[in-house]
Amino acid sequence: MPYTVGFDREKYIELQSEHISARRSAIGGKLYLEMGGKLFDDHHASRVLPGFTPDNKIAMLERIKDEVEIMVCVNASDILRQKIRADLGITYEDDVLRLIDAFRDLGFLAENVVVTQVEDGTPQVEQFIERLTRLGLKVSRHRVIPGYPNDTAAIVSESGLGINEYAETSRDLIVMTAPGPGSGKLATCLSQIYHEHKRGIPTGYAKFETFPIWNLPLSHPVNLAYEAATADLDDINVIDQYHLEAYGEKVSSYNRDIEVFPLLKALLKEVTGEEPYQSPTDMGVNMAGYCISDDAACRHAANQEIIRRYLKTLVEERRDDTDSTISDRIYRVMRKAECSVEDRLVVAPARAVATQTGEPGVALELPGGDIVTGKTSDLLGPSAAVLLNALKQLAGLDDAVHLLSPTSIEPIQSLKTTYLGSRNPRLHTDEVLIALSASAADNPDAARALEQLPKLRGCDAHATTILGSVDEGIFRSLGVMVTSDPEYWKKALYHKR
Repeated sequence: MPYTVGFDREKYIELQSEHISARRSAIGGKLYLEMGGKLFDDHHASRVLPGFTPDNKIAMLERIKDEVEIMVCVNASDILRQKIRADLGITYEDDVLRLIDAFRDLGFLAENVVVTQVEDGTPQVEQFIERLTRLGLKVSRHRVIPGYPNDTAAIVSESGLGINEYAETSRDLIVMTAPGPGSGKLATCLSQIYHEHKRGIPTGYAKFETFPIWNLPLSHPVNLAYEAATADLDDINVIDQYHLEAYGEKVSSYNRDIEVFPLLKALLKEVTGEEPYQSPTDMGVNMAGYCISDDAACRHAANQEIIRRYLKTLVEERRDDTDSTISDRIYRVMRKAECSVEDRLVVAPARAVATQTGEPGVALELPGGDIVTGKTSDLLGPSAAVLLNALKQLAGLDDAVHLLSPTSIEPIQSLKTTYLGSRNPRLHTDEVLIALSASAADNPDAARALEQLPKLRGCDAHATTILGSVDEGIFRSLGVMVTSDPEYWKKALYHKR
């Protein structure tokens, strides 16, 4: 299905800005705004709400950036286990620095980092803190608090939140973000609010959470896509029972917010002396549901995301030799959404190539809806072949046109096999793009094909074999949403990632 805009970006920015301003006015002091999901590079939202751009949230905050301070928190346990941000392939440590650079490039104040759940005897964490300090950042350590989050009396005390280091801020709107889930954003907000109130500063809390969208039904594919995205956390969309009891209105939330709400409500009352919210939905600042302009387009996009998540998880389980717990959860979500792998239009053509040739195949859907395929040959792997075929069709070139001559491919193959010790002479996607770039100087067809690369962003592709890191990385860099069957090309005990 060709790309169809289903979300009004400008309306969202306007409504969300107004809602945040109203929340700040109601508090009359500082507001700690916990950012659910990613503040920067929110690719999930852009995939399930076509028209929502990855920079939507930051674009909204840019309107008031002189009033905003951004604080980044990261969990010490994620530093210890070198957790990787899957969509970028970098550690959470490195992503902290990348995020701060990105915020500063846009003119935001970002100088505070909070390392959460710090325990004694962790030199790796202390080295990271020292590194941040050398770079001129302000770093605060937050400790593991006994009894958190159940023992409110112990938590809201000098031996609880009081043991956390206070992060000095200079603005009245503090946006709390992190490289990923489980970083301790909520606990950091509560700790800061505790310390602010000790200093006599009126301070409140709110949550900027995009998913699940509270005014869409639980069964809406956009909300189900959130379940698929958080299957590793075992998140489930549920009705906000507190909102139903308080206002008689049935709205969507998710299990972790519902479970933690009584404790959060008690903690906020203990810290501030007030009960500002009657439900998890009350806490949220989320106008996304009002900005869907084409419900059918969003439903289609969300169903496709669920299928991609399912296929991606099958591959991860195959690579890591783990059980099917997470993929089984996503499969149940697919059943709820009434979609299947066969609804991903690039799957059947890729598998057809593999059946016909007995070798791996790849299919890619172009922006207009046409599907091109790539097969395995002596010269090219299927990913490289589909990339060349897609660029040829987008450039309006005849299929018989050779963008790369054998004389340009053979030296690369010789280099790989003779000098680099590779047993696979076929060109990968990166090598094909380099060869195409080299040919573009003398070959107008190659130059024309190379100019089509930006048009691949947002396209879907599927491979019948688990892709190597190089091909997968090139597709990701080009913005192609690629999936694979959970099968290796060759049977072996060891597979290079």
